[in-house]
This record gives sequence, C-alpha cells and structure tokens, in this order.
Amino acid sequence: MATGILYFGPLWLLGLRKAPKLSFDDMKTLVPIALCHTGVHVGAVVALGAGAVSFAHIVKASEPVVTCLANFLLLGQVLSPMVYATLLPIIGGVAIASMKELSFTVLALAAAMLSNVSSSLRGVLSKKTMSGKQIGENLDAQNLYAVLTAMSTLMLIPAALGMEGLGFFSAFKDVVAAGDFTNKSLSVLLALGGATYYLYNEVAFLALGKVNPVTHAVGNTIKRVVIIVASVVAFKTPMSTGSIIGSSIAIAGTLLYSLAMNASKKKD
Repeated sequence: MATGILYFGPLWLLGLRKAPKLSFDDMKTLVPIALCHTGVHVGAVVALGAGAVSFAHIVKASEPVVTCLANFLLLGQVLSPMVYATLLPIIGGVAIASMKELSFTVLALAAAMLSNVSSSLRGVLSKKTMSGKQIGENLDAQNLYAVLTAMSTLMLIPAALGMEGLGFFSAFKDVVAAGDFTNKSLSVLLALGGATYYLYNEVAFLALGKVNPVTHAVGNTIKRVVIIVASVVAFKTPMSTGSIIGSSIAIAGTLLYSLAMNASKKKD
C-alpha cells in the first residue's frame, strides 16, 4: 500500500496532477470507506499467501453475490430476477472449485471472502455517503483511490507493528539468508509488487469510467481467466478437473451477472 504513495505523492507535489483538498469532516466521511479498502487489501494478500493464486481468484469471482446482499441490506436495493439468477452459477462454481481444489485451505477461503465483503461494502458505503454530496476538491476517481490508499497505509502501519512488531525485517533477512534472493533483488521485487498492485487498481478505476460497461465486464472476465492460467503456469500449481470446471462456471457466471446488471440499468 505504501508503495502507491511514492507514485501519486510526487505527482501532487510537482503539480502533474491536481492534489485533492479535503477538510477534517471530509476525512471523517472517508474513514469507513478506507477501512473497507484496507480489508480488501489485507484479505487479498493473506489469501494469496495461504493458498494457490488461482484459488484466491476463483473465490474472488463470487464478489457479485456479496455485493447484491450488501446492496439489499444497506440500501434496500432489489434487482431483477435475471440478475439474481446469474448468481446461481457463481455460487455453484465456487462451491465445486472449493471442494475439488487440491491446495484448499480454510484460511485462503476466509481471507478471499474477507476481501470480497470489504470490496462490496466499500462500494456500497461510497455510494451511500458520497451520492449527491461534494467531498472536497479535485477528488476524481484517481485521487479518491490515492486518498483511500494513503489512509489505509496509516491504518495498517500501527496494526502491523502491534501484531508483528519488527518481524518483517527478520523475515526479510531469513528469505535473503535462504539464498534465493539478495537484499537488492528482494527489495526490487517487493517494490514492483506494490507498484503494479497500485497501478492495476488505478487503471481499473479509470477504465470503468472510460469504456462501455459491457466491454468492461468482458475485459474483467478475461483478466480473471488470464490471472488463473498464468498463475498455474508460473507457479506450477496443479488444478483438478473439478476445480477447472468449477472455476469456469463461476467466471462465466460473473460475466452473465455483469451483462444482466447492464441490461437492468438500461431498462431503468
């Protein structure tokens, strides 16, 4: 998370991007959203560390189910039967993949679901607190993501120190001592991981506002397929036939959900 600050911080300082201007009340408004933003990141990182990358992304495909439930409970939003029907293959696909996953762990499943719940609540809270309300100045999609990242970093640092102390540094030394990395190569790898994570999310924010929703839905589906296939190849993670079938059903369900949501919005 902190790596992102090294990206947008200089842009603000050099005037290459207009810096947001927020009052104390604006910051208080964004705190619940930033907490959810933190949950998205923590859940995703723990899930990737506790199980296979492919499995984490299969479970992440069930996010629309959580979003529909959160919208109903917090906003009272009732969607069309067609939209709810598309949730069935998502639920079924994730269930099949979880049962047949060779590298299944409860922690990976729970962490991925924490990321899903946090992401859904972040969207719902953003809609509930910011709809029709002006929050500060220059708070476009890019700057909103940047501000949430900065706030999340401030939340994570004391939490990490409280839970692990300075364990990060000893763990870093242990990895280097194992001989697979040097201090420089491991530092570069961590920096690149943080930078690409931040840029990926910022581009996703921008893409949502720039392209047709159907195009975005298709692109998001292809992205998930590419990540799963690439992780299987890169990490040589075996996938059972059941896991492949389940993930395919779940990913197809997310595409149908996105298309059904787009069709429902057009009717409204």
